[in-house]
Amino acid sequence: MEALILKAISYLSPNLFWFYREIAKSIVRRCDCAVKIVEANCDPLDDLLLQHGQVDIAFICGLPLLRHNRIAEQPMQILAAPVMLGDRYQNQPIYFADIVVHADSKFVRFEDLEGTRFCYNDLGSNSGYNLLRYRLLQHLQANSLDSLQYQFFKTVQQSGSHQQSLRWIADGIADCAAIDSVVMEAEIRQVPELALSLRVIDSIPSPMPPIAVGSHLDLDLIDQLRNVLLEPDQELQAAMTLAQVKHYAPMTASNYEPLAIAYDVPMQSGYEAIA
Repeated sequence: MEALILKAISYLSPNLFWFYREIAKSIVRRCDCAVKIVEANCDPLDDLLLQHGQVDIAFICGLPLLRHNRIAEQPMQILAAPVMLGDRYQNQPIYFADIVVHADSKFVRFEDLEGTRFCYNDLGSNSGYNLLRYRLLQHLQANSLDSLQYQFFKTVQQSGSHQQSLRWIADGIADCAAIDSVVMEAEIRQVPELALSLRVIDSIPSPMPPIAVGSHLDLDLIDQLRNVLLEPDQELQAAMTLAQVKHYAPMTASNYEPLAIAYDVPMQSGYEAIA
């Protein structure tokens, strides 16, 4: 009988793709199967493989996973999410949308960003767009401002990635962005001098991006895949330490309900685009 080949796709930042490859290697070692892992070249909601249930393992942001599962004939199952090292993560599977400005700027709080140049990685991003949009809507409503008419930012421009947004701020092309805290920490580990140009003025907590699997997989295999994460072997544990992952925590769809609220409220209010 031919060996099972699992198709894994990462829809997350490329600066941690090396780590997702290490997870794939651990699956090969422990689950008697092969894994072909690739980086996505499109938004997960535009990926025909995902739409047609042809993705076995997905490294994916919680928001597009939630939106995919709402319309999918076979919703993906959430295995687990990483708990990051560092006191700010409180030993919980959370991360932050860090609101980042240039280190030399005068901005010290969210309200100071009115009239500035905002950039974001992509429209489907939870940390880069969704959480900031919800935060901005709450700010406008609290100040009795019409969200459909009021322009908070001077300009809003897509950069294409969190890394590019950070460089735009460092280079003075943009004034601010909401950045995935884990991605920013990984980028600064790789480019330490970048930290000298950046400063975080606020943070919005969120459930951590999970690893999900296709519900078409055998239940025993799904349990094996979950155990790879919850009980890592020595090689994977070493990679986790390098990636600043303390351990993995089991997660379910209910853990991501806050993302649904942050997405649904602005959409239902007609506030689809940050302005």
